[in-house]
Parts: sequence; structure tokens; C-alpha cells
Amino acid sequence: MDFAKVSLELRNTSGKGAARRVRAGGKIPGVLYGRHAAPVSVSFDGRLLLKSLDKEKRRNTVFAITLENAGTAENVTAMIRDAQIDPISQRLVHVDFLRVDLDQEVHVTVPLVLTGKAVGVVNGGQLHQSMHVLSVAAKPGAIPAKIEVDVTSLEIGTAVHVNDLKLGEGVRALIDARDAVASVVAPKAEKVEAAAVEGAAEAAAPAAAGDKAAAAGGEKAAAGAAAKPGAAAAAPKKDEKKK
Repeated sequence: MDFAKVSLELRNTSGKGAARRVRAGGKIPGVLYGRHAAPVSVSFDGRLLLKSLDKEKRRNTVFAITLENAGTAENVTAMIRDAQIDPISQRLVHVDFLRVDLDQEVHVTVPLVLTGKAVGVVNGGQLHQSMHVLSVAAKPGAIPAKIEVDVTSLEIGTAVHVNDLKLGEGVRALIDARDAVASVVAPKAEKVEAAAVEGAAEAAAPAAAGDKAAAAGGEKAAAGAAAKPGAAAAAPKKDEKKK
């Protein structure tokens, strides 16, 4: 298998002062370690390193490194373990390289890419992606550039879990197989509740208006009865007047 090629120069000095001198000379300082070998300080052309990166795997690129040291060269297989970027200039300032064995697994994170349109979304649900990268173990040559997750069959209330993923031969997940990667959920509960409250208010409005009208009619009847002369006392009898 062909891997990205890059050359590193062994340097005999280390420390911040030495790293500044390397940068002043137009190169990038770094460290190469791993596989029970003592760490060594290196320098390299930053532009060539960035150019050699796999356009899809990026940080998971496997390098066939030529380690140059005073006229001699050693072939090393390595990956980028860590890269430091200047927060202001956004330029590469330091890289840690990790030696790897093509026959042994390494632990990396791989992007998760959702594909398709879920049935549940068509029916009004909302697609929720709970993972955007997946931690996996794989031999360097088997590391995938990405893992695609087909969500087409997802209905409202269903999910895709880690154990549903097609990881490829020689790739295994490093997290709980029951963890959800993506799911389709019903519209937010507060929206449903608001709609229910609004509907209840609309239904109650006519009844409330009827109660007010009935109350107003009762008040008018009572007022009319109070205004009649015989309503409060009986009229005197004729015999009583003669007395």
C-alpha cells in the first residue's frame, strides 16, 4: 500500500530556543517517538508535509517517513499524534509523530457522515445527530477516511446505534455498541403543548361568552322586577280605607 511520503531531519538540539531557531530557518520543529524507541527531535518542511496529507484522512494520514541523519537515512512508518497551530497566524508550529506498526492497531477518531433523508423527517420529525466522530481501532492500512450512516429508514422515535454501523473489515468501535449515533425525534414538546393550550382556549371562548350573556340577562330581569309597584308590598284593601 502506498503511503504519504515526507522527509524528516534529525536534530541534536531540543528545547524552546532550538525550536525558535528551526522556525527562523523556515522549517517546523517536531518530535518522533513510539514503539519503545527513545524520542528524537526532528525538523521538516511544513509546506511539503501539508501537501502530502491525504485529502480525506487528513490527521489520520499514514506516512512513509525518511529520517535523515548526517548522510544516512532510516525508513519509518508514522502518523501525526499531535499538531500545534499558532492561534493568531494559524500556521503550523510543532508536530508530534508517532511510530506505528502496520500489523498492530492504532486508536483514531473517524468522521461520521449521515446520508439519505429519514422517513421520520418527511413525516414531521426532527433528525438529531448525537455523534459526529467515532473512536475506532484499526491497523494503519485499514483506517477509513469516514464512516457513512444511512438514516433513510429511520422513523420518529427510532435511532441508529453504534452496533448498526458498517465499519469495514479490520475496524472496531471503541465505545459502547448501544450508544446512539443519530435519531429522529418528535417535534418539541413545548410546541405540542402550546398548540393544545391554544386549541383549548379557542374551544372555551364560546362557552365563556354564553355564560356572560346569561348572567347579563338575569341581571336585567331582576332589575325589571324591582321596578314594578307591587313587587315590594301589597295594595291596601278598600275596607281598611273606610276605617
